[in-house]
Amino acid sequence: MKAHREETAITERASVRISDSIELLALMARDFATTRNIEATLSAALHHIARYVGAEAGALFLLDEAGDNLRCHASVGPSDIVGMTISCESGIVGRCVHTNCGEIVRDALCDAGFNRSIDLQTGFRTRSILCAPMSVKDERIGAIELLNKRDGDGLFDDADLHLLNALSSSAALAILNARLASELVEQERTRRELELAAEIQRSLLPPPRDGDFPAHGVNCAARTVSGDFYDFYPLADGRICFALGDVSGKGMNAALLMAKAASLFRCLGKSIHDPGKLLALINAEIVETTARGMFITMVTGIYDPATGRIRIANAGHEPALFHALDGTFTAFGADAPPVGVAPPEMFDDDGFPVVTVDLAGGALYIFTDGVTEGYLADGSELGAEGFSRLIAENRSAPAPARLAIVSGAILGAETALRDDLTILVIDDGPAVRSRNAERAEGAPPADRKIADPGVKLLGLTFPAVPDRLKLVRGSVAETARLNGCSEGVARDIVIAVDEACQNIIRHAYCGKEGEEIVLHVHRRGQDLVFTLEDFAPTIDPTTVKPRDLDDIRPGGIGTHLIREVMDEVGFLPPPRGGGNILRMVKRIG
Repeated sequence: MKAHREETAITERASVRISDSIELLALMARDFATTRNIEATLSAALHHIARYVGAEAGALFLLDEAGDNLRCHASVGPSDIVGMTISCESGIVGRCVHTNCGEIVRDALCDAGFNRSIDLQTGFRTRSILCAPMSVKDERIGAIELLNKRDGDGLFDDADLHLLNALSSSAALAILNARLASELVEQERTRRELELAAEIQRSLLPPPRDGDFPAHGVNCAARTVSGDFYDFYPLADGRICFALGDVSGKGMNAALLMAKAASLFRCLGKSIHDPGKLLALINAEIVETTARGMFITMVTGIYDPATGRIRIANAGHEPALFHALDGTFTAFGADAPPVGVAPPEMFDDDGFPVVTVDLAGGALYIFTDGVTEGYLADGSELGAEGFSRLIAENRSAPAPARLAIVSGAILGAETALRDDLTILVIDDGPAVRSRNAERAEGAPPADRKIADPGVKLLGLTFPAVPDRLKLVRGSVAETARLNGCSEGVARDIVIAVDEACQNIIRHAYCGKEGEEIVLHVHRRGQDLVFTLEDFAPTIDPTTVKPRDLDDIRPGGIGTHLIREVMDEVGFLPPPRGGGNILRMVKRIG
């Protein structure tokens, strides 16, 4: 009977131990599943384990990324060793991780692998050790080490080792899951940031134009963000400034440099109308500020719809391809290195070399190597010959349709894009020429044109934001005074120009952010000629009338004031790309 009772008691104690072990495992699993602070949870788990097993002290070590060292991430006991690093090839913990097997050391001083240095540093005396690896299958993460059992004979037993092995495996799986979850969160954050960057990049590209507009482009990124860009915009005199660039490398670095180059082109190109000088200025800025090893192959140009001529400068880019009216193709290669390679001192005052091309009804194509190196549906590359063939076969189609056919041949292949795909065309075909003729028939008398307005005194491009008008007011006032205007006349001119700018901001752009205004001031004899250009939808000039001053309703006074101050006020024919040009003349003679 006595033996039976003792056996029953042992069985009951074992059942209680198993139950407690399961409860501890469940507690740790819950903590790991709900934690946002893995370090704090590791510390809490180690305290649970040490208290349950009855150890005086313990430590939890994790392998570093290189797998060379073990770092203590949690400790319990009289000495705090969090942050301590040991080699994964030394000590009992290192041996446990290396063999991926738990072990009991009943007398630490008699074990050759025992590292006494920690005891010497902390003053703690290690007698017995229980150590279990933290691993999931063959992936080793670290180990949990317990020191000096408190009760009984002070030695750990096999039941303790079995329990610690189970707890270590549970902790290892939880750590692995937490790391994966953290990586997924980071990946999602990066994905959202890349999508936002791609959206910003797309906003830098010019909007689609009607088929009879001379310039059209297409850009398709091989990744979320692109290192290619193109841009074009009309100038005040009706010419069109354009550019296409390809940044070296891939990813975010290339995308950031792309955004910088595109911004420099749009900002500087509004006042620098020589392609070679414009490229030289962009190059000087890129050389000064860009990380070594990055560069941009780039083409800039000016197209004059009135003459059909283009002036282009090529900085290390793929040859521009001219498709003449007779069907022949002519390539215009680069005569200078890419932007960001050569120091500014290498170029003279004329900047990069410039070539003039007479389109005479033809079209000029500028594209990146992502086009010619793109795969077709049969697995072959499009190549320069394939590009020319597609253009020739579809020359009767509108320019946007031609670009869609070329890009569709590559995008329709099952293979992913090898590189960003970007094409820009400047078309001088029949539709464009017909539009030019219609514009010319409706042109005003010669003295109302922008062409040859006199000596240029001032040129400003500024954001359409009210608080930026302070600079404009100061520049206009100084220009008026330097040209013989009295203080009173200069003040009146400033008020008129400021009111015209305010009207553009409020009524043309309706307060929309990111828009620009271009101001030019010329001296023609005894006249000061002011032109203000915006890029908002073209308005009907007949709708812009001053309000009767007897009408007490708000609005309309500004137009009346402008007409009172200036001797001539009127709108010039809008550029082909849309927008409005207000011309004001003040006689100072």
